[in-house]
Amino acid sequence: MEEETLNPQSKTLTSEDDNNGDQPMPDLPDQDPGSSDSDSDSGSEDGDQAQKNLQLQTLEAELSTNPGNYDAHVQYIKILRQIADIEKLRQAREAMNELFPLTPSMWQDWAKDEASLSTGSDAFPAIEKLYERGVFEYLSISLWRDYLDFVQENDPSVRECSPAGILKARDLFERALTAAGLHVSEGSKLWEAYRKFEQAIFDATDETDNQARDKQIQRIRTIFHRQLSVPHVNMRSTLLDYKAWEVEQGNILNAGSSDLDGISSHVASAYKKALEMYNARVHLEEQICRQDMSDSEKLQHFMSSGDPARVQMLYERAITEFPISSYLWLDYTHYLDKTLKVGSIITNVYSRAVKNCPCVGELWVRYLLSLERGHASEKEIAAVFEKSLQCILTLDEFLDLYLTRIDGLRRRISCPVEGESVLDYSLIRETFQNASEYFSQYLKNTDGLLRLHAYWARLELNLHKDLQAARGVWESLLKICGSMLEAWQGYITMEADLGHVSEARSLYRRCYSKRFPGTGSEDICYSWLRFEREFGSLDDFDRAVQKVTPRLEELQLFRSQQESKLTEEGENSSKKNVRDKRKQVSEIPDEHHPAKRQKDASQKPKKAHGKDSDVLNPGEQTVEKIKPKGDKPDIQNEQRMKERVPEKTKAYADQCTAFVSNINLKANDEHLRQFFSDVGGVVAIRLLHDKFSGKSRGLAYVDFSDDAHLVAAVAKNKQMLLGKKLSIARSDPKHGKKEHARGSESRESAETSNGPRAHQALQSSHNRGSDNVQLRGRNTFAIPRNVLALGQTANKPKTEEQGEDKPKSNDEFRNMFLKG
Repeated sequence: MEEETLNPQSKTLTSEDDNNGDQPMPDLPDQDPGSSDSDSDSGSEDGDQAQKNLQLQTLEAELSTNPGNYDAHVQYIKILRQIADIEKLRQAREAMNELFPLTPSMWQDWAKDEASLSTGSDAFPAIEKLYERGVFEYLSISLWRDYLDFVQENDPSVRECSPAGILKARDLFERALTAAGLHVSEGSKLWEAYRKFEQAIFDATDETDNQARDKQIQRIRTIFHRQLSVPHVNMRSTLLDYKAWEVEQGNILNAGSSDLDGISSHVASAYKKALEMYNARVHLEEQICRQDMSDSEKLQHFMSSGDPARVQMLYERAITEFPISSYLWLDYTHYLDKTLKVGSIITNVYSRAVKNCPCVGELWVRYLLSLERGHASEKEIAAVFEKSLQCILTLDEFLDLYLTRIDGLRRRISCPVEGESVLDYSLIRETFQNASEYFSQYLKNTDGLLRLHAYWARLELNLHKDLQAARGVWESLLKICGSMLEAWQGYITMEADLGHVSEARSLYRRCYSKRFPGTGSEDICYSWLRFEREFGSLDDFDRAVQKVTPRLEELQLFRSQQESKLTEEGENSSKKNVRDKRKQVSEIPDEHHPAKRQKDASQKPKKAHGKDSDVLNPGEQTVEKIKPKGDKPDIQNEQRMKERVPEKTKAYADQCTAFVSNINLKANDEHLRQFFSDVGGVVAIRLLHDKFSGKSRGLAYVDFSDDAHLVAAVAKNKQMLLGKKLSIARSDPKHGKKEHARGSESRESAETSNGPRAHQALQSSHNRGSDNVQLRGRNTFAIPRNVLALGQTANKPKTEEQGEDKPKSNDEFRNMFLKG
């Protein structure tokens, strides 16, 4: 690739191959100002410049509102390079690098642009610093090569081969080999560059200085031996180069053969071992170089076992290919924590990891721990912690970060390390206060907030020795989570452990009448009684019993009402489901409805009063008249509908369900299944939960395969499960259905046997209310009060036997019709 440079006179990039795919604007050739071609080119140039300015304004607006837009940063830098706006370009690169790592090609472009603009020796340190920043962020052989070439060409001490310059260059080459010398596919380029540098020094050495020349020869030989022990491509070519070089030094070797004759045994052994390692790795390297392979498959080919240095090299290569893979960074840092444990290498990797994956809370937590292991300063740790708070997105990760920070402060205060300044406890208190203010808005009545305040109170009491401060922490938590049983229990436990019986008793008095989720209200009452039994006097125990007993009775009554209500709701729900099923069947047209056909069949002409007569009852004539003429029964459809109805109600007819209450809130489906294991036949268990808190309500429905198993299950009523006596009863959703059916049958019987009068009376009763309503007292039915009894005239005096004519009740009047 031809090197790209920036022409300061024309302020345009000149390059044949831009790494970022830019199309730089070339210098304009000299032309006659008056020519039409010049005018046309000038107009085209003005149009392109206006378009680029518009793009720059759009990108600047986007980055001002959304500085985390990576693609906008890349595009902004690309256009600034095209128009050669040097100051803005520097600012744009710095702004992007504050948020994101730059790719190796972007660092190369930056360094080359600065080098093309600055020719003096003053610019060398700034450009050298750019290369240092670049090789730190990603592994790149080409970037290291550019860095080494830049130092050899532009550093005066290296260019003049002064002792200090040679030492500097060697140190830089060794750093490059440490970072990338084990790179299988490209590492040999660095080894060759190192040998050439040492060969150039040998060539420049005075021929009369044999000692210096021998020393330099040995240094080059050592580099060859080191390279031959490393698996990389073209190992045989390297062996041939080494043998040819030895021949030049006067050693007798067969330079044209790739065998190991004439080579020292330790070098030959190392070469064979490296060649075996390369042959085992070569097929993976070929897969990595394939363009048609998916990222996940390519990532798997990077992973391999071996010594830590080689494994670390594979990780570095992988993260260069997949820089934003959080899984890869987590795996890489975990490996380093396990193998290296401490050192600047680990902290450097973590700093790069959080820059590539800033929203992964686990990386920040492990970064803080790594800094603490490396005995980093409080200022550095605090800076990393503050930066992490700006990147994390989830509340759980926020809480984990705060707790990790507090853990570190506690360790440094309670167990200070020699040579480190002692930290003040106010740092812990300030961190707790910031965390409490933030999480109180989002974690109300949660275990996370309870854990934070319990930790805080414990440190105030044990580390800072301030009881009043610890009580203040608990009181502040109760203001936020007063309906959380665990908060009260934590406060009471602290006072009881300290032997403060009166203070603990006063807390029980404050909370025993509060309403807590689930069985928490009962639990706090029983806890108070247990406390008084263990810590209080007999009078204290009696007073607690006197306080707690009415509360427990009230809670028991409330639970019973809730269970009854829930049972009723379950039965009503079952009834509703049955009605919905019936409604679906009733939507079938009347002429095809099986129930209609059954009713029509029952209303065929009958003989009246047992005599051979064809006279129809009036009610039956009415039915026959409204029946459509020519209606022929569809026998197949009728049979199909008769078969269909039982299928829809079969689930309700076969349902055998038990309703279980007073279940321990810690019990789950498996506990209930084990409880009924001796009964058997359990089909399904539906444990009911609170829709807001998600906690168990202590109620469940248990379905059994048949009625025999259900009866055996109900027989286990009042048996214990997890310390609580279960209440088990049959859940019968068919009860309401049967009552409804009995009412319907009585009406049909009355209609068919008693004619239109009974039909009208029953219809009137149905219109007034439900089928089960019975009229009682002196209310009359169907006749007014001023109607005289049969056979009585208005002028005939009443006899003593007759007495007052009493109106007939509903049942009496109905019986009169039935007997008649």
